[in-house]
Amino acid sequence: MTENPETLTIDLDGWEGPLDLLLTLARSQKVDLKAISILALVDQYLQFVEQARAIKLEVAADYLVMAAWLAYLKSGLLLPRDPEIEPSPEELALRLQLRLERLNAMREAGARLIARDRVGRDVFQRGSPEGLRTQRKAVWQAEIYDLIAAYGVITARTRPVMHVVAHRAVMTLEAALERVARLLGTAVDWDVIEHFLPESATGPFRKSALASSFVAALELARQGKVELRQKSPFAPLYLRAPS
Repeated sequence: MTENPETLTIDLDGWEGPLDLLLTLARSQKVDLKAISILALVDQYLQFVEQARAIKLEVAADYLVMAAWLAYLKSGLLLPRDPEIEPSPEELALRLQLRLERLNAMREAGARLIARDRVGRDVFQRGSPEGLRTQRKAVWQAEIYDLIAAYGVITARTRPVMHVVAHRAVMTLEAALERVARLLGTAVDWDVIEHFLPESATGPFRKSALASSFVAALELARQGKVELRQKSPFAPLYLRAPS
């Protein structure tokens, strides 16, 4: 690879930084991340940085910071410990190990997520039903009379219902009681009930007056104000004042 800026550089390993490189080197030890050798990891990292610097300095610049820190960590692990330096090299190595474990867990979770079935590639959603297309076409043929009749039917359904009682000429029971009681005072002997009807009682009104007068006679007889006599069923009914 040359220093030509137009040279195409392909990253096959997909490293995104020094920590990703450390994780890859730690996996090469084929042991659990909790039991990796920090010193061997530092040596492998420094060797990779030397190779990267020979290729392109800009790419290896951010790796040099990690290389310097790892060199400092390695010297602290090999040399006698200085009690005035905090944190200790062992604590720094433990922090680096924990960061590698966290990064490893994140990459494994991402790999499991990417490996899941994808919609449109591995699984497919149910297609939407097309359904049936309905075409409606109405043709109406009506005359003006049909429209008026239909309007009348509709308005009749919503129009409030009103009951009108036609006025009829009738004689009330109160009027019959007053008339029969008044005429009994002028009657000397037995008199047929028809004589107690009004002189103007004709047609339907006569029937109403006769029925009301009959009920009035029964009520007065119950009160002891009139005497009744009838020779046979359906014979004329006679009335007179009590003697």
